[in-house]
Amino acid sequence: MFTQYSDIAQLEPKEIWQFFDQICAIPHPSKHEEALAQFIINWATEQGLAVRRDPTGNVFIKKPATDGMAHITPVVLQAHIDMVPQKNDDTVHDFTKDSIRPYVDGDWVTATGTTLGADNGMGMASCLAVLAANDIKHGPLEVLLTIDEEAGMTGAFGLEAGYLEGEILLNTDSEQEGEIYMGCAGGVDATMSLPIQRTQENQNHIAFNLTLKGLKGGHSGVDIHTGRANANKLLSRFLKNHLNDIPFQLINFKGGSLRNAIPREAYAQISVAPEHEPLLATHISDYLKLVSAELASIETTITFEATPATLDDKPMTSDSAEQVLALLNACPNGVIRMSDDIEGVVETSLNMGVINTHDTEFEVLCLVRSLIDSGRADVEGQLQSLAQLAGANVTFSGTYPGWKPEPDSKILHIFRDVYEGIYGKKPHIMVIHAGLECGLFKKPYPDMDMISFGPTIKFPHSPDEKVKIDTVGLYWQQMKAILENIPAK
Repeated sequence: MFTQYSDIAQLEPKEIWQFFDQICAIPHPSKHEEALAQFIINWATEQGLAVRRDPTGNVFIKKPATDGMAHITPVVLQAHIDMVPQKNDDTVHDFTKDSIRPYVDGDWVTATGTTLGADNGMGMASCLAVLAANDIKHGPLEVLLTIDEEAGMTGAFGLEAGYLEGEILLNTDSEQEGEIYMGCAGGVDATMSLPIQRTQENQNHIAFNLTLKGLKGGHSGVDIHTGRANANKLLSRFLKNHLNDIPFQLINFKGGSLRNAIPREAYAQISVAPEHEPLLATHISDYLKLVSAELASIETTITFEATPATLDDKPMTSDSAEQVLALLNACPNGVIRMSDDIEGVVETSLNMGVINTHDTEFEVLCLVRSLIDSGRADVEGQLQSLAQLAGANVTFSGTYPGWKPEPDSKILHIFRDVYEGIYGKKPHIMVIHAGLECGLFKKPYPDMDMISFGPTIKFPHSPDEKVKIDTVGLYWQQMKAILENIPAK
C-alpha cells in the first residue's frame, strides 16, 4: 500500500506516519499542491471512496458510517494541502520539485534544511489515516482538504454552501497537544508602496552587499510574542541609525519571503567611498555585537557581513533613501497588544514580512492579525498615517475573519470530557493568534460546530520546524476517541 521514503514511516502510530512520509515525498508548497492533491484523489478512488473537487480546487472525500452508526451526527475532518516553503540560506532545495527530507532527531521529527510541512501535513495524514482505517467506529464522515491556506486561504475563501453535509468540523491545524482551540485571529495583508527616484552612481564609490541572516524566524502568529528578531527591522535600524558618519548611497533593500513568516534574512546594497571601507567594517562588527547582546537569550546565530559587489542598479537619490529608511524604521512590528480577555494570548500584531526594491518603487508587505476587528482597524489606521507621512501608498487585501469563540460549543464539551476520560486531566481551551480556516467556514456553514486540535509542532514556517513524536500518538488516540463518542443526531 505504501512506498517507504524515509525512516519516519516506521514510527508509531504507523497509520499516520506512513501517510506523512508519502506527503513529504510529493512537493506541495502553496500554489503548487496539484501533484499531492492528485495523489490523494487517486488513492481515495482506489479505496472505493467518493471523491470530488469544487471549482476552487478543494478536495472532498466521503466515507460511509460504520455498521450501526448511521444515526450518528455527521463529522467533517479538515486539513489544508499546502505547506510553507522556507529553507536555510545554504540549503539547495526547489520546493516545487524536490521532496522534503524528514528525519528523526531524538524525540522529534524535523527536516534537512527546510520546513518540514508538519503544518498541516500531520493533520492531513491523520484525515487520510481515518479514511484508511477499518477499526474505528464513526458516523457519516467527510474529509475536506483545502488548497493554498498558507498563501491567502484561497480554498477556504472559495468554499461554497452545499458541498458539506457534516454538522461538526474537526480542524487539524493546531500545534500544541493538550490544547483545544475554539477561536482564532483574523487578518489582512497591508502593502505599502513608496515611489523612489534614482541618480547616477558616484564613481568614487565601491559597492557592498550587506547580508544579515541566521535568525530563527518562525510563524508570524504562533511565534510573534517570543521576541524573535525581524531581519528587516534589524537591517533597516543599522542603515538608519548606525552609519551616520559614513556618506553612502542606498541601491537596493530586500528581505523576508512570506508575509506570514518572521523574516530570517535581509539584504541591502550600498556604496561608500574607498576610504570608508574600514569604518564600514567596524560599524558592522560593532552592530553585530550590539544586537547579539540584546538578543542573546533568543537569537544565537546572527551573522552580519559586507562583501564587495557589482552594482545591481543605479543608487537611490538621497531623499528617496532617507524616505525608505525612515519608513522601515518607523513601521510597527511584533506584538501591538495582548488580550485583556484571554491571558497570555496576543490580541493584535503586525509582521513586516517581505521587502522588495523595484526600479521606481519600494514595497513593504505586512500581515496584520487581530482577535478583534477594531484592533485590526486600529493598525490599518496606523499604517495609513505612516504612509501619509512617508509619501507612500498603502493598500489592504485578503481580509479574513477571525473565528469567534463559542464557549457553549457541544463538540468542545464532548472533546473536553473525552480527553479527561483518557488522561485524567482537562485539556486547555484556547484561542490562537494565528489564522485558521474555521472563521471563513462559518460564512457558508454558519451552524457548523467546530474545534481545532493537533500534535505538538514547534517553529512552523521556519527550517527549525519539528513535530514531537509521542504527541502524534496522543493526537491519534484523541482522534479515534472523539469519533467514537460523537452523539446521535
